[in-house]
Amino acid sequence: MYQLVFGKSFLRTAERLDNKLKPKLKSSLDILLKNPFYPTLHTKHLTGKFSGYHSFRLGRDYRVIFKFVANEEIRLLDVGHRKDIYK
Repeated sequence: MYQLVFGKSFLRTAERLDNKLKPKLKSSLDILLKNPFYPTLHTKHLTGKFSGYHSFRLGRDYRVIFKFVANEEIRLLDVGHRKDIYK
């Protein structure tokens, strides 16, 4: 099982999420802890300036960016709308 480390930017933007998305975020993080590549997360390896990072879907339009830091540690970096998150 993995351990989650919450980055400051992630905590700040997660707090601002719509109340409809917060329960989805919680359930997605529970799945991420057990299996980061579980099919419903749609986890992807990122490229370009985000090389070395991964993202997963939070509903249709939101993404969470994270990075594997150690063997059993996942650092959550940011969450946001897909049109803004990769800027």
